[in-house]
Amino acid sequence: MAAPVVPGYSPGFKKPPAMLRLKRKRLRRSEPAASAPPPCGPRAPSAPARRNPFSSLDNAPRAAGTPQPPERARRPPAGGNPSAASFWQLLEAVGEDKPARRAEPSERSNVLAPTDDLHLPVAVPEVPPSPRHEFPADWSIKTRLLFTSSQPFTWAEHLKAQEEAQGFAQHCRATETNLPQSVQEPKLSTELRCAFQQSLVYWLHPSLPWLQLFPRIGADRKIAGKASPWSQDEALQQALMSDWSVSFTSLYNLLKAKLCPYFYVCTYQFTVLFRAAGLVGSDVITAVISPTTRGLREAMRNEGIEFSLPLVEECRTRKQKNSEVNLETEVANSLEVGDSMEDREEPALSDDDDESFSWLEEMGVQDKVKKPDAISIKLRKEKHEVQMDHKPESLALVKGTNTFTLLNFLINCKSLVAAAGPQTGLPPTLLSPVAFRGGTMQTLKARSINAKARVHLAYEDIFSLEIVGPIMPHSLHSLTMLLKSAQRGAFSAVLYTHEPTAVFNAGLDNASPALNKETIHNDLPTCGLHPKTLDQLSQCPTLGKSSIRFLEMKDYAYTWKS
Repeated sequence: MAAPVVPGYSPGFKKPPAMLRLKRKRLRRSEPAASAPPPCGPRAPSAPARRNPFSSLDNAPRAAGTPQPPERARRPPAGGNPSAASFWQLLEAVGEDKPARRAEPSERSNVLAPTDDLHLPVAVPEVPPSPRHEFPADWSIKTRLLFTSSQPFTWAEHLKAQEEAQGFAQHCRATETNLPQSVQEPKLSTELRCAFQQSLVYWLHPSLPWLQLFPRIGADRKIAGKASPWSQDEALQQALMSDWSVSFTSLYNLLKAKLCPYFYVCTYQFTVLFRAAGLVGSDVITAVISPTTRGLREAMRNEGIEFSLPLVEECRTRKQKNSEVNLETEVANSLEVGDSMEDREEPALSDDDDESFSWLEEMGVQDKVKKPDAISIKLRKEKHEVQMDHKPESLALVKGTNTFTLLNFLINCKSLVAAAGPQTGLPPTLLSPVAFRGGTMQTLKARSINAKARVHLAYEDIFSLEIVGPIMPHSLHSLTMLLKSAQRGAFSAVLYTHEPTAVFNAGLDNASPALNKETIHNDLPTCGLHPKTLDQLSQCPTLGKSSIRFLEMKDYAYTWKS
């Protein structure tokens, strides 16, 4: 007895032998027709030609107004099982539904991401409604800036040899340049062009012209295939690390003497930012490391380096406040026990752990339930700490004299240099705004681009200035001060951030926002920064884990989007 046919279900595709027998039967039926002479007249409409049954699947998205396929194309293959008709209709319905889902915009697509093509329109995100005369300090390293303005950037093109040399001299002598609010003829202003050259200078170690030494995180693909004679030569690796240690120590000494405001140490796994006392509202030297791992943090503890995890502590404080308001005392105590798993100290199994299982004895089932051992409890405590590895929340803060211990730890740390891969034996990159021993003077790359953009029904000239390289906080502020005068207080900028450094904008615990500005200016007068730039960097960070992505100035007032 044949199985009943269920509407909307076609079991034929699950039985290949039955389908093969059906195909052989069709071939035998078509043999007599093939031996007969072909008809002289046109084929009758009652005998349509066989067609591919899958041709009815319209997988391509139809444009608006396209007519639907004829009813004949929706039929199942001739001679097939009648129950298979629902199967073909189901396939056709699925094929028609796919374009609709494909046409929907993805929720994960970043519509605010700046485009790499300068000629394509850049999506401008929403900006804060209240303009300010200064934007917050952004401690992340930028890899690219794209300024746009209705005024041309011809003043930034083809600097004369004398102007370039004067800009280098002004940088080395930390000359303060004060421009008027609006420069009438920017192209003819030698002072503006020299100050522009001055703002592009930075210092780097090591200097290997054939290698791109920033960024270092995720740079294996760019470095692969380049000449690296030190990768197989241990003596050469030791010479490079010895020279690097001298430069690193020189930078720290300059920082301690308040002759260098800050500097970056960029390794292939993490980045360290050292900041002088007086910056970010701190009266002592600070160092922030991101991202970190449990192994790195454990090694720092073993070396006696005291550090904190500001973002973890902030989250813990927020949870405690919520528990005090919304939960009862017992639940709050359980949260405190859960939070203690993230503490820096990881004690072994103690009497408190034994007492936590005393309720089993009260129920009389202590022998039937297996008690977790010390290793299981330790792994459970370490779970929360391991989960934040390689994430922004793993940011570590070192303050005061512990930064000198961190200096020695990094110099002697074996994992600071890659032991395998394209970066094998290559010392970390040192970036500084001022000169130091072993440092090489470098300049950011700048070029101006002219394009046309359609506004309403006409085309308007849009002028762009692109800056490429490791753009540190002082360079960003110096460039904006120059553009403020040269572009008459009207420009916008798209900022490309090196993502691992965005978390450097997180606030520090126990910072002093009311640090006296006069004290800062008296302590850091010769650090090489403009006084206005020093004022900005001395403020407490307000951007959190994010960084500025879009900056706009209108009527000499800033708005930004992070």
